[in-house]
Amino acid sequence: MDSFNTLVYQSGIYQMSLGQALMIGIGLLLLYLAIVKKFEPLLLLPIGFGGILSNIPGVEISTGMGILHLFYEVGIETGVFPLIIFMGVGALTDFGALLANPKTMLLGAAAQFGIFATLIGALALTHFGILDFSLREAAAIGIIGGADGPTAIYVAGKLAPNLLGAIAVAAYSYMAMVPIIQPPIMRLLTSREDREIEMVQLRTVSQKERIIFPLVLLLSVALFIPAAAPLLGMFCLGNLMRESGVVDRLSDTTQNALINMVTIFLGLAVGSKLSADQFLVASTLGILLLGMVAFAIGTASGILMAKAMNLFLKQKINPLIGAAGVSAVPMAARVANKVGLEANPNNYLLMHAMGPNVAGVIGSAIAAGIMILFTG
Repeated sequence: MDSFNTLVYQSGIYQMSLGQALMIGIGLLLLYLAIVKKFEPLLLLPIGFGGILSNIPGVEISTGMGILHLFYEVGIETGVFPLIIFMGVGALTDFGALLANPKTMLLGAAAQFGIFATLIGALALTHFGILDFSLREAAAIGIIGGADGPTAIYVAGKLAPNLLGAIAVAAYSYMAMVPIIQPPIMRLLTSREDREIEMVQLRTVSQKERIIFPLVLLLSVALFIPAAAPLLGMFCLGNLMRESGVVDRLSDTTQNALINMVTIFLGLAVGSKLSADQFLVASTLGILLLGMVAFAIGTASGILMAKAMNLFLKQKINPLIGAAGVSAVPMAARVANKVGLEANPNNYLLMHAMGPNVAGVIGSAIAAGIMILFTG
């Protein structure tokens, strides 16, 4: 009988709190979104599974010497995992559309306004006593507006590790919901005439331009904002390996095996921060709401910048591509193309939208550097 009682008292079911049960349900929801709805499955699947593991009672898997906590210490606390993923993203990125039409970089820059607007919003909510965020926490929350998961994780790991789980879930959830969130904003801020604007074919970009660009980008930004050097440096290294044409094996490994392997560990490490005591707090709801606002403002800012540019341009640009200034690559560009085709069946905007899309990746890395520089 004593053995039976011991078994019951030591079981996970007996020890489970309501919060842990709720968080296991949230983990299952993330798995559902990843598997059934195909929402960012590469990250939401390991994050959801890690969240389930970290809420099983009686197992120190996400604390102390638990494997998930070790993944977190090795990869996120040091910043290594997001940086390696950024290198992989750089190896997968084609700057051709941006180099062929450099003015679209302004659209990527404008879309980062959501980051700073949300920083101000988080501080305002704190000022009025609605929520309680420090400057570092507000900066980490604001970066969600860049719609760049690795950057959000990197900044949260540096500035607000206690909010990492909520920030990561918000960032990747909103990235996955780009096709749902962006089209209503795009239609609201543009007329049918705007959406029907056709853009001319892009020029061919030489290999020399492609090789020089990541070097110029890194030096011109990192020398002014050193805090942006880690993210931007890994991004530019990956891109240089791709464009140089002399290290195909390294480029292929970075684009495939390396980024895939690190993605698994990154997702599990983020999942370790979905424990009930860290996630089920009032600030989590605030983070999710502020993240949505950040993303919406970033989308709107890119569109409005495109419309403002058209006041001075002879060759008009379709304002829809401004929405791709958030760095959800390439999903935001695909959404711009889809909405453009709805208005004009001959309107192929995908390659044009890739310009502001990759500019958004650069912009979010620079914004992250600014946040770390002034608040870290």
